Amino acid sequence: MAMFIQMFVDHEAALQIKVLENGSQEVVLKDDSEEEILLSFEKHANLYVCQGTCRITNKNLVNLMRKAVSTFKGDAIVHRIYPTYTMVYTYKHGAVVQIVEKSETSEKVVFEYKDTIGQLEQLFQRNEVEHEIRMIKEQINAMLDLRNDMQEPAIREQIDERLHKLTHRLFVLEA
Repeated sequence: MAMFIQMFVDHEAALQIKVLENGSQEVVLKDDSEEEILLSFEKHANLYVCQGTCRITNKNLVNLMRKAVSTFKGDAIVHRIYPTYTMVYTYKHGAVVQIVEKSETSEKVVFEYKDTIGQLEQLFQRNEVEHEIRMIKEQINAMLDLRNDMQEPAIREQIDERLHKLTHRLFVLEA
């Protein structure tokens, strides 16, 4: 929290800090028009969490907030409002993951982060098929042992049917 406040002090932003009874803090920033921007930080374990909305028009404060979200790995949705459209930036863990251009008549995705390497790693780490193959092989071995112990043709026939289904499933999975 001290680093967050120091970031604004270093850039000569006008601010007030209120420390509440439970350790939470309120930071009040003032923009060019002396309008107050209230940021409430609730203390959760060793972290301060700020939730809510605010409107910042001062370019210096806008850039400081963007830098703060990035530096402190925050999640945020930022609307940059222009005369005929709005750019919506979505931050996750301090990084921009999506930029959308919105106008009265349309919505266009300008940028979207795709974690291709992460998705490929997750796919590579998946081993459900290998687990199922192992389970089927264990079932086949148990069924073969049972078949060898059985003398009744009707029961052996049922075991053979089950073995046929299991070997077919095993063939499909290994293919």
